[in-house]
Amino acid sequence: METSLRSIWIICRHTMNVWLRNRSLIVASLLPPIAFLIAGYFAAAAVSHSPVALVTLDHGTQGQLMAKIFHQSELFRIVDASPQQAQMLLKEIKVSAIITIPSNFTQRVSSNQTTVINFEINNLNLDFTNDIRRSVPTAITQFYQTKGSASPIKVTMKEQDLRHRDIELFQYEVVPILLLMILITGLVNTTVSTAREYESRTVKEILLAPVSDRDIALGKILAGFLIGFCSGMLEIAICLMLNWLTLPPWEYWPIALLIISLTALMAASAGLAVGVWVKKIQAAHALSTNTALPLFFLAGGVGVMAFEPQWLQNIAAFVPLTYANHALQMAVFYNSTNQLGRDLAVLGSVTLVAIVISVCVVKKSRSHFV
Repeated sequence: METSLRSIWIICRHTMNVWLRNRSLIVASLLPPIAFLIAGYFAAAAVSHSPVALVTLDHGTQGQLMAKIFHQSELFRIVDASPQQAQMLLKEIKVSAIITIPSNFTQRVSSNQTTVINFEINNLNLDFTNDIRRSVPTAITQFYQTKGSASPIKVTMKEQDLRHRDIELFQYEVVPILLLMILITGLVNTTVSTAREYESRTVKEILLAPVSDRDIALGKILAGFLIGFCSGMLEIAICLMLNWLTLPPWEYWPIALLIISLTALMAASAGLAVGVWVKKIQAAHALSTNTALPLFFLAGGVGVMAFEPQWLQNIAAFVPLTYANHALQMAVFYNSTNQLGRDLAVLGSVTLVAIVISVCVVKKSRSHFV
């Protein structure tokens, strides 16, 4: 056992040293997830709150109250403007809509008369348009709620959340991007480094050594696992420093680390099998990268899987990353173990199968080489 562990560690250390000397491979594996992270941040900032020009023509108490509610509703990015400025902003597509509080708003509301709040929408994008169509009535409802018993329309708002906390759109995307980084670094690096050894024939130093097939496979898998796991920890550190992610209670950290570890182990095991199979650097790089990205999208990388079309959900059910994504989101965001047993069973089973396949392909390759 001691000899076996020593052999595994030597092979692991050798593989990691080769990876650390290959700067282009490091950049190729780290760049896509970081690019997704940055793009997701700016995309979420652009769509989370609709840019709106607010024209307040009424300076009375009710008009100012309505304007204050629009500012405090957290539904818009408000730009206060005159009618002329608002039209110019809309024409230049700097705002998606103009909301106008009429000059007689206070007078008509005080006398319980019907009044209107006009909003003009540029329906260039249905997502922005529907957000505003829903948000303006919500703000008006909040206006009537603030008036209490004096309101001509009795409004009582009661919210009962299914989750104990609200998650920003970008924060929700951090977890699948984290798994993408682990998948790419573990899968791509193990696949490419293995294929490079076969293409350059340097693998003979390992295959001809008096080491078992299992130890060779486990040594390379361990290297890929450490690379993927450390990459995941790097992204978590970056997100924590930029306040893009908050730490869950300590009791959920073991679950999160277990999911990250299983994902990294699964990626490294699959990467070794693919690398031994293709044996060519270019093919290995193309195959591993073009596998990781579709899996990211299929597993709900840019949306909520439960709200996706049924046919896509049926496909995602066969993607192991779907279960890693669900378990990690439950632990980190909602401090929940909902369906954790199912998620761990799927990830553990797929990882075990990938390890067995890796050992088998190394054994077959070794017999052909010798």
